Amino acid sequence: MMRRLLSVFAWLSLVVAAPAFADAPAPLAGLESQLRSIAAGSPSDVGIAALDLKSGEMVSISGNTPYPMASVVKVAIAANYLAQVENGRRSLDDRIGGQSARSLLARMMIHSDNVATDKILADLGGPSTIQAWMRQQGLDGIRIDRTIAQLLSAKRDLQDERDSATPIAFVKLLQKLDSGVLLRPASRAYLLNLMEQCATGRNRLKGELPGVKIEHKTGTLNGLSTDVGFMTLPDGRRIAVAVFARYGSNRPSAIAAAARTIYDGFRTLVTAPFGISFNSRRDPLAPLPTGANN
Repeated sequence: MMRRLLSVFAWLSLVVAAPAFADAPAPLAGLESQLRSIAAGSPSDVGIAALDLKSGEMVSISGNTPYPMASVVKVAIAANYLAQVENGRRSLDDRIGGQSARSLLARMMIHSDNVATDKILADLGGPSTIQAWMRQQGLDGIRIDRTIAQLLSAKRDLQDERDSATPIAFVKLLQKLDSGVLLRPASRAYLLNLMEQCATGRNRLKGELPGVKIEHKTGTLNGLSTDVGFMTLPDGRRIAVAVFARYGSNRPSAIAAAARTIYDGFRTLVTAPFGISFNSRRDPLAPLPTGANN
């Protein structure tokens, strides 16, 4: 009897300790298979994570593998600056290097201006400040080690784990940003508005999704293309997405194909009451019925 009780307690401890992000649930198995085929068919090393922010269902390919972030790190830098604005330590009207923080943030997030980024980063206290904030927020799997200037001047090594993130870690950052854990609603809306205006990498997450609302940030190095952000489905559900591709050729096309597959896959996944999900048999391009996601 005692042995049986101990076994039950051991099982319960495993259930309680289960991570929030697990393998793709059964309804997403088909999507995972399609994404795996895209990754396998690409000459690049592709890492993918996509999370339904309503249901918590996630799919990933090489989700725990670190990839260089390049400029997608600017999402974390901007979020940290806005958090400090909320705490009264800084203002969007502060002058940094002769320009307003508001102007620098816009240049950083919309046009991926590296000089503007390093000015904001220096004002915050450097990479170590952002890294400490990441840890404080429980965001493991993301490393912020160098300024943009230092990163660009260093010898290129796409296996270097400095300034890297795993796809799963980055969608966790996006989830915390979306849920209000990192920023209050006004600051969150401000950052998402900048991400929606992103003018770089239009052939990546947006490449095969014309007309779809996408709030994102791209990153590029020699041999590396990245894109992270949010896509909104016709029924209002939002999907956090992080796609990293290194080596090989035509990396943006692999990112665009993954994004389209993620959009179609989650679009045909209808969430029923009590969080039970099933795959719809409707045409994936047909509109979902009204109230399908109530």
